[in-house]
Amino acid sequence: MKELVRCRPCGYVMEKDKLGDVCPACGLPHKVFEPYREKVSLNRLMLLNLDLHPIAIHLSQSFMALIPLLLLNQLLFPNFYYTESAVVIKFCIALLPLCMLLAFITGIIDGITRFKSLKPPLLRNKLIFGVLIIVVSMALFLMKNIEGQKVWFLLISFIGLALAVILGLIGKRLLTVILPGKYIFRKAKVKTKQTIDS
Repeated sequence: MKELVRCRPCGYVMEKDKLGDVCPACGLPHKVFEPYREKVSLNRLMLLNLDLHPIAIHLSQSFMALIPLLLLNQLLFPNFYYTESAVVIKFCIALLPLCMLLAFITGIIDGITRFKSLKPPLLRNKLIFGVLIIVVSMALFLMKNIEGQKVWFLLISFIGLALAVILGLIGKRLLTVILPGKYIFRKAKVKTKQTIDS
């Protein structure tokens, strides 16, 4: 296995022989890198490197964001591609529960693989909000007539969007656990002249 190094400020891990003058992620000079040893087993790392959960999350969040935006667009600008946006809204609503379920399942797999437990508070919160967002996506799916209930669709989809933002913020906090890195900038020592009292 190749020697790894990690950027202390941002946590970026890379092979030492590929390190240039600056960190590819944050742009700080190469001197902020330190030796790094991967603590995750190769089998677990191989599963994590498939990035199933991030892919599922981005897909489901895209649908969750499109629904209220397109509904709002229909309410504010009814003559602007109304028919086309109605088709996209129905498509997003139809696929949203499946995408949310996929994101939830891959999140459980990712949590168990990465942390070997689903009991830590951040993961538990992520599971709770994950269930809530699945319920919201199912509510949108089960509502029949968009035209007659557009305001309700808009309200429920904004609740789903808020839940997606909360999930994203929790996930962001978990990234700092996965990729720790806090660089302490040391102040330069100021040389002082000692004055001799005469």
